[in-house]
Amino acid sequence: MAKLHNGSRPEEIAQAAAQFSAAEAELELAQSQLNRLEDVKRRTDGRGVSAQDIDTAATRVRAARAQLAVQAEALKLAQTGPRDEDIAAAEAQLETLNADLALLNHQLDQSRLIAPTDARVRARLLEPGDIASPQRPVFTLALNDPKWVRVYVSEPDMGHLKPGMQANIYTDSFPEQPVAGTVGYISSVAEFTPKNVQTESLRTALVYEVRVLVDDPDNRLRMGMPATVRINLNASADTQNGQAQ
Repeated sequence: MAKLHNGSRPEEIAQAAAQFSAAEAELELAQSQLNRLEDVKRRTDGRGVSAQDIDTAATRVRAARAQLAVQAEALKLAQTGPRDEDIAAAEAQLETLNADLALLNHQLDQSRLIAPTDARVRARLLEPGDIASPQRPVFTLALNDPKWVRVYVSEPDMGHLKPGMQANIYTDSFPEQPVAGTVGYISSVAEFTPKNVQTESLRTALVYEVRVLVDDPDNRLRMGMPATVRINLNASADTQNGQAQ
């Protein structure tokens, strides 16, 4: 595109001028040879040169004249540069190519799977070679932040729970190193205790789901790991927060 706007380079114009000069010289030579043959023909009354030689020389003159016309047009084009119509057509073609490139880049970006936030892969739902679409999930993710532990609290203890109360989370891997946590979400709907709860006294009772947000920089709590959560139900949320500080 810059070449069209800038026009022909000086070297290109000089080359076209040289080719035009060469065509001029070729025409002069051909015309000179034809003139000599015709002069011989006149002086010898047609006996000193054949008609075929005259025709060949005349043909050479016509060819040289045509070549000179071609080189003259080439020199003119090099001097004037591209026409406005050619520049406009090239610019339109460039815009089309840029639009095609933008579309291809967009399609390429859409083919990359990028998690919306920091998370861990829980399951891969599609295998390599499967056809993916915006309506079909490819991975199941588990958020890294916030990290929380799901616990179940019986109805008699619900009245003592408040958001912000601190808790300690114990695991079999680190029984002497509890992870600090804070009561976050408290469900308002009772449900039967899930089967994976290992407290016998709660298995047949109605319980409420509670989520304890944890601060686990060492990543000691892993997804699906059973844990024991201890909350001081006799302390208020303000008292618990004060102790955490």
